[in-house]
Amino acid sequence: MEALALRDARASYGETAVLGPLTLTIRRGERVALVGRSGAGKSTLLSLLYNPARRDLALVPQDLGLVQTLSVFHNVYMGRLAEHGTAYNLANLIRPFRREVDAIRPLLARLGMADQLWSRAGELSGGQRQRVAVARALFQNAGVLLADEPVSALDGPLAVTVMEALTETYDTAVLGLHDIDLALRFAHRVVGIRDGGIALDEPAARLGKADLNDLY
Repeated sequence: MEALALRDARASYGETAVLGPLTLTIRRGERVALVGRSGAGKSTLLSLLYNPARRDLALVPQDLGLVQTLSVFHNVYMGRLAEHGTAYNLANLIRPFRREVDAIRPLLARLGMADQLWSRAGELSGGQRQRVAVARALFQNAGVLLADEPVSALDGPLAVTVMEALTETYDTAVLGLHDIDLALRFAHRVVGIRDGGIALDEPAARLGKADLNDLY
């Protein structure tokens, strides 16, 4: 079953074409890694796939989209703002409900962030902020995940921990990744982007690192 699709999609900045035309279909239960050098068009492709009106999409954007003055808890809670009414959300902003705290705390613990629950997002390191954005997506638990370089600021073991959390939560995902090893390990399918087009589209099981080197 189709989860996301682009058909003859294009993107440009002013007069300059940066992506496409390209056609891409993501099926339910499929995790797709987008790989390629910086500037190849991975982020642009993810932005074309994202529709903020769809409540079944979770997004980890490259800029993270955090509110720097709010706590880690509140930033993660925003993953489910649409599930509650305004009054509930305002009350939770002023005095967080225990059931929401109890739901978020284990997600942060898994990502090594349990002791930062009440820290302001703006006080955190880049890697910590990235994990907050990931925790927000985990808390949202939507039908499909779109993530743009979700582990770029993390070291090896921690990057693996975050990728495990994301892929265990989301059967259907499109992950923009620069790390070839992670792409081959956690994706079912690898789509290579080069010069604004799809240069490779193969099952991950058929690929090795050498197959992807030409994309970089």
